[in-house]
Amino acid sequence: MNDLTKRRLSIVVAVLVIIAAVLGQNYLASQKAEAPKKLQEVRVKQVEVLSVKNESISTTLDVQGQLAAFDKIELYAEVGGILKSTSRPFKIGTFFAKGASILEIDNTEAYLALLAQKSTLMNTIAQAMPDLKIDYPESFPTWEKYLNGFSVESPIKALPAAQSDREKRFVAARNLLTQYYNIKSQEERLGKYILRAPFGGVLTEANVQPGTVIRVGQKLGELMATGNYELVTTVPLADLNYIKVGNNVQLTSEDIPGQWDGRVKRISDQIDAGSQTVQVFIGVNGKDLREGMYLRGTVTARSVENAMRLPRELIVNQQAVYEVQQDSILRLLPIKLIKLEAQSAIVSGLPLGAALVNKTIPGAFEGMKVKVSTPQTPASKAGGTAIAAPRSANK
Repeated sequence: MNDLTKRRLSIVVAVLVIIAAVLGQNYLASQKAEAPKKLQEVRVKQVEVLSVKNESISTTLDVQGQLAAFDKIELYAEVGGILKSTSRPFKIGTFFAKGASILEIDNTEAYLALLAQKSTLMNTIAQAMPDLKIDYPESFPTWEKYLNGFSVESPIKALPAAQSDREKRFVAARNLLTQYYNIKSQEERLGKYILRAPFGGVLTEANVQPGTVIRVGQKLGELMATGNYELVTTVPLADLNYIKVGNNVQLTSEDIPGQWDGRVKRISDQIDAGSQTVQVFIGVNGKDLREGMYLRGTVTARSVENAMRLPRELIVNQQAVYEVQQDSILRLLPIKLIKLEAQSAIVSGLPLGAALVNKTIPGAFEGMKVKVSTPQTPASKAGGTAIAAPRSANK
């Protein structure tokens, strides 16, 4: 056998050996027992549930805003003259009781002019007395008594009533009525030289000092009543049907201690086009309150029938909540969202007795397996229970 033949034979033998080795390995592998399947532990979350109980729910509405004085007026001069000094200074913060003199303008010139007009009327009546005695003897005693009691320094009294149309024309022809009403007008105007407080309050603005020449129509200051305020707030249009005039309000401040009872006094009919809100005015009294204070409050609104209040975080997309069915499976239960509050939500449409999840479950989904925990076993709240689920082994 030559060398070439030996080389070919060795190659064939080597190939046959390799094939036999592969076949033998495959045979041995097929004879091995299939590897056992491993078990994967799956954690089933334990949840607490609450039973649906529909009832009448009292709703509340959160409000906030600034206080404004209920009684606050601007003071203007209706007459002119020099401002006089008074017992109480015309300064910001000065308190004036109701009816007290706030300021006084010198009225000497106007007073003397009034005395002159009264004197003229008295003289006119005296000149008419002889004619009255002759032509109207039945009225003469009345006119004589009026003239005898006439005083230029006292408020003018009403003229005697005419006994006939002829006497009335006589009085008018002597210009007595014109003079009388001019005097009444001057007396009324004379009273405007003293500005009196229409209500008890303090000055919040003072623009003049004693000795200043006051012009007619000049703004003198502002007077604000203390202790009586209104909280000006806005309410979304969607919540407007929950409140009405007369609702009670509990108010608090973040800056000072205390709580104040208020009441809804007025609700505006005008809607803000930009924010779709309506102004609501809440009346409140208190000695510690000040204009401009920022207050928060809760309005006791109307009740909602056949509804339930739930924690706000339990609401899913504002349209459903999770229900535990058969004590093991989560299902989304549709709801009707009535009202959202700061920490809770009022819903309806829940079937009586349904078991709702009462705490949020991270990663919850419909069909998720859960286990209802029992309040008697505190450990059940901490974790879950391991169950076995088959998983194929890697080959």
